Amino acid sequence: MPVEIGLLLFPGLTQLDLTGPYEVFTRITGARVHLLWKTLGPITADSGLTLLPTTTLAESPRLDVLCVPGGPGTTPFLEDAEVLSFLPHQAERARFVTSVCTGSLVLAAAGLLDGYRAACHWTSREFLAQLGAEVSTARVVVDRNRITGGGVTAGIDFALTLAAALVDEHEARRIQLQIEYNPSPPYDAGSPESAGPALVAEVLDRASATLASRRAIVGQVARPARDR
Repeated sequence: MPVEIGLLLFPGLTQLDLTGPYEVFTRITGARVHLLWKTLGPITADSGLTLLPTTTLAESPRLDVLCVPGGPGTTPFLEDAEVLSFLPHQAERARFVTSVCTGSLVLAAAGLLDGYRAACHWTSREFLAQLGAEVSTARVVVDRNRITGGGVTAGIDFALTLAAALVDEHEARRIQLQIEYNPSPPYDAGSPESAGPALVAEVLDRASATLASRRAIVGQVARPARDR
């Protein structure tokens, strides 16, 4: 039987949150990967790249792996009834419920991270905590059958971790070599801790409109701790 992997594809996602894991997932032995959305029309990422869903939410097969990427476009789905209904329905039967970047906010809004440790893009960790998850600063977090990756490029690390969980470590190592994933960044500026306060402030300023919108919606949808 194939391993059915579904990635949510939605307007305004950060494409590397999806395409990084996708590159790994399609190389997993026996995997069949679906790009899921409400319709089959073209989807535009936050960078302008156009992507095509392969399966609608309504026609999705039963998934072994459910994955929600992140990006500015996640904010509206924190209160989207169709998406927030689809995710728990699939999660009930999935072997792994996963996310990359701010995709964890959507999982949390669907009630799927209550009592779980999870990762998120560093600019949105406060929102993840408000939505009931236990926030971790790790690049990849495994908590039972929840596997979450931090911001954007962490999606590849996350996907290799999942490959090992689905098959074995040899499978993950083979895929890592196939895609020559051997990162050696030219600058030590990939985390708020290493980048320094000036760069952190600049990035937060550039993201201020997105974060303000997200803060307002999270304030509306976050449930009190007693109701989780």
